[in-house]
Amino acid sequence: MEPRMLVQNVTRHFGSGSTEVTAVSDISLSVVAGEVVLIMGPSGSGKTTLLSMLGGLLKPSSGRIRLGPDEISVLDERRLPEVRLRRIGFIFQDFNLLSALSTLDNVAIVAQLAGLSPSHARQRASQLLEQLGLAHRLNFLPEKLSGGEKQRVAIARALVNQPDLILADEPTANLDSHHGYETMRLLRRIAKEENRSVVIVSHDQRIKDIADRVLWLEDGQFKNMVEMALDPVCGMSVDRENAPAHTTYAGRVFYFCAQGCQDEFLRAPEKFLKS
Repeated sequence: MEPRMLVQNVTRHFGSGSTEVTAVSDISLSVVAGEVVLIMGPSGSGKTTLLSMLGGLLKPSSGRIRLGPDEISVLDERRLPEVRLRRIGFIFQDFNLLSALSTLDNVAIVAQLAGLSPSHARQRASQLLEQLGLAHRLNFLPEKLSGGEKQRVAIARALVNQPDLILADEPTANLDSHHGYETMRLLRRIAKEENRSVVIVSHDQRIKDIADRVLWLEDGQFKNMVEMALDPVCGMSVDRENAPAHTTYAGRVFYFCAQGCQDEFLRAPEKFLKS
């Protein structure tokens, strides 16, 4: 299948000379239609930088990024806003809803920016919000919505222009466990039914259940998830080879993200053992 998004040997530097930092190093990735890709990794690993380049918000220092027929890594700055508006939907961890606008208008305004008349924009937004279970919240301001409802409005806003690609940055960070997981299941269903490509950046282990592929990004490069282990205390993925701490208990080796997690485990290991 022809990839919808193709990333080839992308690198991004910040600064120069002795202060130069490489945030992303020689990354390659392809995403097909209807696929949900989850990118995980520790803070500072380059996840946000990579997502910003995929969305055309940041240009790579080298390499190519293609979305459909457009090579967005070299597009003129005057064309990029149009591509982002029509072909890429963004979902942010803080929702980024406009506080003075109703649920309906928060979604409809994006369709209007893409050229729909106000009436058609509101009609499309209303249909989409109803599909997401928000028919009873169309005229509510964001302050009157729950966290899960705000995130569904953010998903509707990302989908309203029928983009090829949806980019989600820590989409469950401000949601409780139940609402976070249910929201991501909803996003997966939409991706499959509407043939959207979805790339999610997150620390949330639960999202692994809804992803078609999970990639681990560390020090600006992808690593094989097979090399990763779960810290039994905090649930964070840990590189087995470079884990800060590990111990053997009951014939099993456990890896930890920090010495503190190992100490907590050793105080009451049975609390963290899983069958």
